[in-house]
Amino acid sequence: QVQLVESGGGLVQAGGSLRLSCATSGRTLGYYSMGWFRQAPGKEREFVAAISWTGGSTNYADSVKGRFTISRDNTKSTVILQMNSLKPEDTAVYYCNAGTETMMGKNTAYDYWGQGTQVTVSS
Repeated sequence: QVQLVESGGGLVQAGGSLRLSCATSGRTLGYYSMGWFRQAPGKEREFVAAISWTGGSTNYADSVKGRFTISRDNTKSTVILQMNSLKPEDTAVYYCNAGTETMMGKNTAYDYWGQGTQVTVSS
């Protein structure tokens, strides 16, 4: 079994920064890519960013390009989402994800998910 645990959410003013962490435990995720999705109230869950198993490839939603950076440390089994220049529209619950199609911003029924962490950006 695989567990994903997010941390680092909170309240920040527009223009500020937050750093989300996702700690993984359990069996090795092998060829799974890792990523972050978010869901705002009344909206569907959307893709934010993803990184390949080796860390050599990344993918970002257009709305966060140039502001967010995803990285991973496989020795620590951790994935990081550094969020800068935050905007009120970034307010959402952010979910860590591990999946075989995460790099394409897609989900499957076999994905692993964290419990989510709230990010609130005030104007």
